[in-house]
Amino acid sequence: MNDDDVEDRYGAFTLDELSDYLDADRTPVRDDIEDDHEAAAALVRLESLRAACRDLLDTGVGDAVRARDEAWITAVLASIRTTAHAGRDIPVPDDDPASRLVVTEGALRGLVRSLGDEVPGVFVRRTRFTGDVAVPGGPVDVEITIVVSVDASVTARADVLRERVADALAAHAPFVVRSLVVRVVDVMIEGTP
Repeated sequence: MNDDDVEDRYGAFTLDELSDYLDADRTPVRDDIEDDHEAAAALVRLESLRAACRDLLDTGVGDAVRARDEAWITAVLASIRTTAHAGRDIPVPDDDPASRLVVTEGALRGLVRSLGDEVPGVFVRRTRFTGDVAVPGGPVDVEITIVVSVDASVTARADVLRERVADALAAHAPFVVRSLVVRVVDVMIEGTP
């Protein structure tokens, strides 16, 4: 059996199961899905992807997007997979020795992605934390890969995202950001990445 024979799971659910649930407008409510943290994170990303697709179709570039090869869609699904998985637990310093507080990499990736969603024409493809996140207050390198539309300055959009992420991580991450790189890995011209 190879990796292609195994369905990706988001918590206890496949992407097809989660898509079907969204297609039904989450009706009836399925507590088994809603209470599964990985499935819930995947649902949020799927909803964002669907909203972005609707926005592209509304701008009249839907034909160009539909003509794009499967490689881009595969990259988007890989991004959902990366965001949906919780990743490593990052300890949060606490004065109470009896408590163990953590924030997951997945939560911080979700924060970065939501900040990217707020910048028009930016799609966060991946966020990577490199370093020993198990050491509270330790130095960590952050790399964010994005896709941007070229209807405005690519550099300006990357800079805006970098500033927002730096501020958010300074406030919410239990580590010191040693470096923060925003890398533009693709551009959308007339709606086609």
